[in-house]
Amino acid sequence: MRVHHLNCGTFCPLGEKFINGTGSPLGSGKLVCHCFLIESEAGLILVDTGLGTRDLEAPMESLPGPFWQAINRAQLDPDETAIHQIQAMGLNPYDVRHIVLTHLDFDHAGGLSDFPQAKVHVLATEHEAAMHPSKWIDHERYAKRQFVHQPDWALHMVEGERWFDFEAVRTLPGIQQEILLVPLAGHSRGHCGVAVQTPSGWLLHCGDAFFHHEEMRPDERRCPPGLRAYQNVFQDDRKLRLHNQERLRELARTQRDKVRMVCSHDPDMLEPLQVTTRRTNNAYIS
Repeated sequence: MRVHHLNCGTFCPLGEKFINGTGSPLGSGKLVCHCFLIESEAGLILVDTGLGTRDLEAPMESLPGPFWQAINRAQLDPDETAIHQIQAMGLNPYDVRHIVLTHLDFDHAGGLSDFPQAKVHVLATEHEAAMHPSKWIDHERYAKRQFVHQPDWALHMVEGERWFDFEAVRTLPGIQQEILLVPLAGHSRGHCGVAVQTPSGWLLHCGDAFFHHEEMRPDERRCPPGLRAYQNVFQDDRKLRLHNQERLRELARTQRDKVRMVCSHDPDMLEPLQVTTRRTNNAYIS
């Protein structure tokens, strides 16, 4: 089993210090779209997709409007799409049999149409929120045009299985590797983490449950003000979001040797894993 760590979309908002916590207040920050590509006995599996080729070909149609683009400054690099990176590895994109999503925000699900053959796993509550938006924030975060190819949805309900102290849903029963949906609602209605069992332990993709690595410190935790503001705006349930962040901090504190946690947009969490993967030509090294 190999887990490749991909960046499937780069954003460079102004205000580096307020976004990344270091650097110049006037410099360009950097946010990424951290996705997993898993080589498994069930074929290739993507955890989140980042931005896709349709997003880059027609960003004004597929992504939020010019105000959002002016603030976030998406780089729109075709080389960063998951399908291009898979091809660059010498793998066949058609072998992507499953896509497991933390949630359906446009910067996490944009590549779905590049893999129309894949079964798309998501919590049923998240699918309902995206298909039938009821809040103003739902209309901003979900891009229905990313789903017009009618994905092969696999909608999951939470049915009581436990993973450490969290509820969990096994997405792909019958294969050797465990890949679990771990509900972490708050950022969006059906937001979840994706836990992947590797030979070196568990790897937990927390999606947007947090945005900066220092939020997971047990003491003196902090989040750059720009990211804190973004989380406060793009949240479905503040109380639940903060509650699940606290649970993740406790998991990080008590299970540090068993679970490695990452989030979607922090380049400081992605880049060391990319270096390790290139150096060892292996998956995930704790």
